Amino acid sequence: MSVKSKISKIKRNNQTKTKLLKQGKLKTRRHKQPKKQVQKIIPKVNNVEEEEESDNGEDLLHMVEKDDLSFLQNAISNKSYNLLKKIRLNETDINDKQGRKSKRKKEDDRLEELYEENVFKLNEGNSIKKMRMLLPIKTQQGVLEKRIIEEEEKEEEEKEVENNEASISEQNSENEEQNNHEEINKYLQNNLNKENGEAVSTVELIACREEILKSRRFKIGVLSSTLLENPEQKTNNFKILLDFMEESNPEIYITVKKLAMISLLEVFKDLLPSYQILQLKPEGVKLKKETLQLHNYEAVLLKSYKEYLQKLEKMSNILRKKVGDTRIINEREILLGELGVTCMCELLVSHPYFNFSMNIANFLIPLLNNKKISVREKVVKCISQVFKEDKRGELSLTIVRKINQFIKSKGHSVHPEVLSVLLSLRIKDIDLDKEKEEETKQKKLMSHKQRILSLSKRERKKSKKLEQVEKELLETKAEENKQTKQKVFTEITSVVFTIYFRILKQAPNNKILSVCLEGLAKFAHCINLDFYQDIVTVIDRLMEEGNLGLREQLHCVQCVFTILSGQGTSLNIDPYRFYVHLYKNLLNIHCGKTQDETEIILKTLMQVLINRRKRISPKRLVAFVKRMSTLTLQLQHNGALGLLCIIKQIMQLGKAVDVLLDTDYTSGDGFYQPEIEDPEYCNAHCSALWELVDLQRHYHPVVRKLAKNIAWNVPVSGEGSLSADVAKLTPEQFYTEYDPTSVAFKPPVLPPKKIINKSNSIDFYYKSNEFKEYIDTIKNPKLFSDGYVDFYKMITES
Repeated sequence: MSVKSKISKIKRNNQTKTKLLKQGKLKTRRHKQPKKQVQKIIPKVNNVEEEEESDNGEDLLHMVEKDDLSFLQNAISNKSYNLLKKIRLNETDINDKQGRKSKRKKEDDRLEELYEENVFKLNEGNSIKKMRMLLPIKTQQGVLEKRIIEEEEKEEEEKEVENNEASISEQNSENEEQNNHEEINKYLQNNLNKENGEAVSTVELIACREEILKSRRFKIGVLSSTLLENPEQKTNNFKILLDFMEESNPEIYITVKKLAMISLLEVFKDLLPSYQILQLKPEGVKLKKETLQLHNYEAVLLKSYKEYLQKLEKMSNILRKKVGDTRIINEREILLGELGVTCMCELLVSHPYFNFSMNIANFLIPLLNNKKISVREKVVKCISQVFKEDKRGELSLTIVRKINQFIKSKGHSVHPEVLSVLLSLRIKDIDLDKEKEEETKQKKLMSHKQRILSLSKRERKKSKKLEQVEKELLETKAEENKQTKQKVFTEITSVVFTIYFRILKQAPNNKILSVCLEGLAKFAHCINLDFYQDIVTVIDRLMEEGNLGLREQLHCVQCVFTILSGQGTSLNIDPYRFYVHLYKNLLNIHCGKTQDETEIILKTLMQVLINRRKRISPKRLVAFVKRMSTLTLQLQHNGALGLLCIIKQIMQLGKAVDVLLDTDYTSGDGFYQPEIEDPEYCNAHCSALWELVDLQRHYHPVVRKLAKNIAWNVPVSGEGSLSADVAKLTPEQFYTEYDPTSVAFKPPVLPPKKIINKSNSIDFYYKSNEFKEYIDTIKNPKLFSDGYVDFYKMITES
């Protein structure tokens, strides 16, 4: 069966046309012949008529007076009338139209030039914008020409103003810097130069300075507010504000720079986005108008931000004085540099992941070791806040690495603030032992892989599908992001412990060692088990040497018990000597200089007596409770509350301490010896908690309640019980909530009542009658008339 080929529509139409043509049914079109154009015959003009017309013209000239004729000739030459523009004085060739047109054009051009020259001369002489000729006035003295000045219309002015607004603003922005200094000089010359050569007073100088500052303040405020209102169209304001930071007038440059710095800081804090701006220039790609506008705005914003940071760095470099630099620095410039550091700190805190954040961090880290305490405190506060708020950990890792390099380069002789910053890191939940666990898991997976290779083809397909589904589930839960974050924080932890271990090994000085031990005590639970034995040995050696202060010793004890209360319980370490160190140092703390160590004591005692209560002997526990009750008498009320809370918890968890509440209990072991440093042999069970009697008369009401609750053997309900809001608090919460550093009591403590003596007469008691008789003889009523006794006056008068 043959298939017919398809025929196009055009071919089929052509076939039908040819068929109709052969049959004679189709009529063909014939081209029309073009019509011939008939030429028009121009009739000739008779010379007689022309002569008659010319004769009539000559008759008219005879009729016009000579004065009028001369005036008309002048009017035609000056072109003051539109009707006379068409008149020609010398028209001879009437028949030749081509020559007449060219001649008329030349005359018109010549008359226009003459008119323009006359008007230009008049305008130049009188400085007139626009002038129009009027009809002349004929007087006895002659003909007076009259002209009028035309003012420009308001609509045209408004259009010109609108068109030139952009160009004027650009010129103003360019000339702002030049005009600033000139304005000040003019103001000073106009207001302070006196005709008689008199000296300018200080009051006048201050008033002049205030006026100039007022104008600068107004300009900076207007520029900043307009920039915040419409930043994409007012990008020129960035340049003007940055120019204010280069103020050179010695009278006002400090104040103007400060105003410009703070204003730009607030502007950038509001305008900077939370993402990084990448300056990509796609070649050969046409962008939309809005996209292009956004690209240009971001480019200007980034450029201005970079210039602002460069100027801040230039001002703050005065604080980084190099060794051997003997230049005398002005105090005002130092304050300006400190303000620059403050601006950079606020920018790093508010936008930690914007462009140039790493540059700001690199500049601020050396200032942690600055000589000025105020500068160190600002940088510590900034970096600590960055560590606390950094959830990604990338910036924190960079800063920790830079701190490690800086401490190495300085040979560990740095201020404690360089290390105290690390205490704000978010690495409490990191466990370095997980790395080993992951290694063991990988080995298991390798063996599992070998097993899979021996599987059948069908089983392999099934396992692949399961792996794919599990991967998708992890992506939906964002588990991969958590793993990367965990890796970053694990790396931070390893760098931090590298710093601590290196300082422990070299032990450069007590200041930096104290902060190192504090960091180890805080993050000891994150250390690998392999290092526990070595750390405990090093700490024991440091304490045996006896060169550590009270705070360092407490940090050593806290670090050891933190290790032993966590994963270190499996280690065979005897902490007996650390119990002795802690018991010995308890009474060295009081409400004076060592008040800050109370918080360390509370944390350590919680680990020793609560977390490790099953590993402590009853004698040692009783001795610690007795010494803690003695310590409450020499602490502020918040420290006393924390210690009493620990005693309360010990009594709730066991009955070993109940012996201290029994005052009638006696034993043949001897008597209590508080001067013995070993808690095992001080015989604390032979004593009682007599301190609770004093604490029940304490000035703070909550201390009285808690002391009464312990004295009544911690009842849950009834007399001596505590309210629910007080009973649920932990020792650390007691210490922080009732902290008196704000100079306010919680709850408010009532003042003691005044004792009023109701009897008006004062009774005097004498030891003997002879002394009474002697007093009566020298008694003088004038002596007590004024309410006080002036013995010298009475003796001199008598």
